[in-house]
Amino acid sequence: MLSYQHIYHAGNLADVHKHALMAVMLDYLTRKDKPLSYIETHAGRGLYQLDAAEALKTGEAAQGIEKVRGLGWFAPDHPYMRALDAVTAAHGPRAYPGSPLLAANLLRPVDAIHLCELHPREFAALREAMAPHGGIFHQKDGLQMALALAPPTPRRGIMLIDPSYEVKSDYEALPRLISQVARKWNVGVIALWYPILAAHVPIARTQVAMVRALREMHPDIFIHEVRFPPAREGHGMVGSGMAILNAPWGIEGEAQRLSKLYAAL
Repeated sequence: MLSYQHIYHAGNLADVHKHALMAVMLDYLTRKDKPLSYIETHAGRGLYQLDAAEALKTGEAAQGIEKVRGLGWFAPDHPYMRALDAVTAAHGPRAYPGSPLLAANLLRPVDAIHLCELHPREFAALREAMAPHGGIFHQKDGLQMALALAPPTPRRGIMLIDPSYEVKSDYEALPRLISQVARKWNVGVIALWYPILAAHVPIARTQVAMVRALREMHPDIFIHEVRFPPAREGHGMVGSGMAILNAPWGIEGEAQRLSKLYAAL
């Protein structure tokens, strides 16, 4: 059983990047009066408390969402802020949503939610956190379920693939998997998050090769990367990337805005 638990990293600068882009995409997709499907392959526990011992141990949230809120990166009506405010109102001022809870606060009752999580404790916590919002839960391997669930009903929708990358072969497998999902679900928005690794990290070249393969297989893929200082001395992650097939309108503007904000850190 894989050991990754996102509570150590919840609300970090990579989460801010990923969740801001996801919120903008969901906001756009829900403007049309048509139901959609939201699929997440590695859902985690859904809800995190930033004053938990694990979060305080790394201090990543203090350098992430807590810092950028103070800097005023997001207006109150930004969909990311609307979701965050709904979560803190319901769960306390130090609550932070994982992607499933973020999405649930932007989706509508007519929309379908599919969440995959393999880790038993994370899966149990996920079901509890998402109980008020509903959804279909799969305690199965997320990458296998990506193929099994495509195409979903409703056919219109978005899939977030956000593995922990504990299994190093994921970097090599993901471009092929995304191509397979896209063939089955050619109208779906398929978003892949990945870490940008410092040059001294042994698998940094593997991550770069994954992005190169995605560009070669899908010349029209939208890829946005930001870089930021390491969370602590020697920390291997120095940036965040999102690769999006069938990217919705408006995402480029938000990406350009985020690029300027991250560059100023």
